[in-house]
Amino acid sequence: MVSSGIVPVVITTFLASAVEAVEMVAIVVGVGATRGWRSTIFGAFSGFATLAVVVLILGAALSRIPIGPLRLAIGFLLLVFGLQWFRKGIVRVAARGFAGMGAADPNDSAEQWSGPGVDWTAWFLAWKGVVLEGLEIAIIVVSFGAAANNYGAAVLGGASALVIFLAVGFILQSPLRLIPRSFLQLVVGTLLTAFGTFWSVEGLGVDWPASDAAILGLLVVYAVTAMLYIARQRHQRTTLRAVA
Repeated sequence: MVSSGIVPVVITTFLASAVEAVEMVAIVVGVGATRGWRSTIFGAFSGFATLAVVVLILGAALSRIPIGPLRLAIGFLLLVFGLQWFRKGIVRVAARGFAGMGAADPNDSAEQWSGPGVDWTAWFLAWKGVVLEGLEIAIIVVSFGAAANNYGAAVLGGASALVIFLAVGFILQSPLRLIPRSFLQLVVGTLLTAFGTFWSVEGLGVDWPASDAAILGLLVVYAVTAMLYIARQRHQRTTLRAVA
């Protein structure tokens, strides 16, 4: 096998890993903004620690891991959590509109964790998002590195994608605090539901049209569905008030 040049391998691995890195960051940032950052960051670090152990133990054998069952299990769990937040987000946006995060609302039972311990829901969502996407990045790096006979360049491309998009996620977490709480929960619920649907179906062995780009289509479908339900609930509330 002939060794490929460094630049083509770095660029190819970077672009392939970037897709998975964006999905990872979207989950971690979304959960952190909705549930709280302490437990989410703890979950993300736990996920990276798990990945490090898996990579050290399996090494080049990573490319032989059956990723399908893992996608199915994690996708199903994300779908369960995502649909719950999706439903609650619709109800809250329909009822209160864009109630800000800083507004004191005694009726707000949103998911933000304020206890002294660990929010295991946030931890688990962040952990599995990092493990699944990180494992896919590791498999991409190993596969591309073996094909090009240049593991160093492949590692550089994969690591660069991960570092860059994690930095973008860190920068975005501050502006996210300005987004209305009810709307933010709806957005995160839509993201988790879309990712959960994508991974669950993929885990069953079904190939999506356009591969990972199908996630954008799922996001549009769920966003339109949410808007229709919000409009319907607001219309029903308006009708009831008029009757009253």
